[in-house]
Amino acid sequence: MSTPNIVSVATINGHTVAGAIVTGGTVVIDVSAEYIYKINNIIIANIDGTNSATVTAEVSIDNGSTFFAIASTVAVPADATLMLIDKNTAFYLDETDQLRLTASANGDLTYLVSCEMITD
Repeated sequence: MSTPNIVSVATINGHTVAGAIVTGGTVVIDVSAEYIYKINNIIIANIDGTNSATVTAEVSIDNGSTFFAIASTVAVPADATLMLIDKNTAFYLDETDQLRLTASANGDLTYLVSCEMITD
């Protein structure tokens, strides 16, 4: 296993994942060996029509042993959408790195993550 050389890539494939965020945390990206992922967008939607909810986004660079917050308890108003990461704040995850999202309430928040899967 080695970090892919992003100057000389073999493939770049677009990838999108979406789902619900729970209070126990949801690992939404777990980078496979021999890949690097460029995270382009993280969109959070509050589908509750009445209540605000918060989201925390964390990254692990040690295969899920330790997570570091990149956004902590950010409020998402009822019936609103939050662009947590966009093309101006894109970042890379190396092989075995993870992205985890945690909500303050089950059933209130959904996510969409758009990324590029890169391998050499």
